[in-house]
Amino acid sequence: MTDRQGDTLLNGGLGSPLNPVGLICSSFRPSDDATLLGFLIPSNLFAVESLTQMAEILSTVRNNQALADECTALAKEVHQAVQDYGIVDHPKFGKVYAYEVDGFGNYICMDDANVPSLLALPYLCSFISNDDPVYLQTRKLVWSNSNPYFFKGSVAEGIGGPHIGFDFVWPMSIIMKALTSTSQEEIDQSIEVLRNTDGGTGFMHESFNINDANDFTRTWFAWANTLFGELIYEQYNK
Repeated sequence: MTDRQGDTLLNGGLGSPLNPVGLICSSFRPSDDATLLGFLIPSNLFAVESLTQMAEILSTVRNNQALADECTALAKEVHQAVQDYGIVDHPKFGKVYAYEVDGFGNYICMDDANVPSLLALPYLCSFISNDDPVYLQTRKLVWSNSNPYFFKGSVAEGIGGPHIGFDFVWPMSIIMKALTSTSQEEIDQSIEVLRNTDGGTGFMHESFNINDANDFTRTWFAWANTLFGELIYEQYNK
């Protein structure tokens, strides 16, 4: 939620305090894990995209310009707040998008495999290109050991999250890396890894062990299978 009255917010009533700077509060991440700092930057940027789309529908389909203008105003407020509080200086990668912030100047640099994620920003947001400098620096950060939930083993590397635990990567992160890549070689390599880590099932899973693809969670995970289908369809039609 946003609070324009200037009062400090509590994340979910029990979480860390938040400074009402124009960002939208999330008590939970897309993975259903609780946020540590309540302003989840990927979700705020996705909200900007959704509010902008909503404004277009309200204006052109519903002929409700007043509500469309409210959506546009909120989108601009949130987007500006992300620019002011969600982009931080990392000592190794320079200006990057933080994963979570609190509006007081505190932030967390990481990424979670679940979408909305920092890795997925160009996929979700039409106003962020996959060659945007801040995104590219963020991408390097989250696909490296600087992200505490990036894991690399004998069969694969990728992003996981606290929902499953250490040493398990999510095919969703590898798929999203390919969907946002500007390198055909990187895309081809990602597809090869996905093909070789299905545990002999022919399907994408929620996660798998970086050293043993037969050790996986969720035999059927529609979200990842759908994204994988989108990736293959996109490549087929190139």
